Amino acid sequence: MWIGVGHKIGSLIWNLRYMGKVRDQAARLMSASNLVVFDESFAPMKKLGLDATDIRILSAVQQHGQLSKTKLAEIANISATPCWARLDRLKAAGFIRGYHAEIVLEQIADFSRVVVTVSLTHHRKANFDRFEAFVKSLDEITYCVATGGGMDYVMETVTPDLTSFQALMETLLEADLGVDRYMTYIATRQIKSTRPNLVKLAAKRPL
Repeated sequence: MWIGVGHKIGSLIWNLRYMGKVRDQAARLMSASNLVVFDESFAPMKKLGLDATDIRILSAVQQHGQLSKTKLAEIANISATPCWARLDRLKAAGFIRGYHAEIVLEQIADFSRVVVTVSLTHHRKANFDRFEAFVKSLDEITYCVATGGGMDYVMETVTPDLTSFQALMETLLEADLGVDRYMTYIATRQIKSTRPNLVKLAAKRPL
């Protein structure tokens, strides 16, 4: 009796392993042929990584914004249905935050663009968090990065004029954020503003 039960259990384990191998082989074949499988094992793109087709899709929407299904498929060099499914999967995985138009600000209004470097007095996490939360609340600060070295932050501000910029800096200082010193640099003209080349960056990704 025990021999029969053991034989059945052994057969069941073998069948489960065999089914798993078949499933893995099918997934590899589908991936190679650009077929789309909407199941839990295929969904997490971040774990699987991005292939060259994914990079072409991301590069296309980064450069051109929203595209028709046909045009995006043409750029990505795959058929329309799997291309659109890949785009949906990239959105769901968080690779695309949104689509934005590039506005020619000079044709809308006069403005002053000023680059500001900031150094804080104290460098505890709470100090950084407080400063960054305040910066995020100000529409006039359009860009801010934390840096290493002599300064803690580099920011870009866009205001109607220099008087408005001065008022902005006074607001920043009066908020008691622990600013030790800051330097301002008035931008006279913009030389370059572009997006990174995803194809070149992705070429350096580890295999």
